[in-house]
Amino acid sequence: MAIYAIWLKGQLDPAWAEWFDPMTVTNCRGGLAVLTGDIVDQSALHGILNKIRNLNLPLISLTFIEPGRDQA
Repeated sequence: MAIYAIWLKGQLDPAWAEWFDPMTVTNCRGGLAVLTGDIVDQSALHGILNKIRNLNLPLISLTFIEPGRDQA
C-alpha cells in the first residue's frame, strides 16, 4: 500500500466521498480539494485518476507520501 495526496481544483460535495473510497475528501480554502489515503497498487491509482478525469476535475498535483513522514 502507498499513501497519496491528490489535489484538485474545485470543491467536492461530501456525497462524492463514497465514490472515491478509500480516499478521504477534504475541501480546502481557495477552491481546492484534496483526496488522501492508501492506494493498494498502480491499477487502483489509475482507477481514481480515471474518476477524476470523468468528472472533468482539473488535477493540480499528485504526491506520494512516504510512510512515517510528516505531510506538512
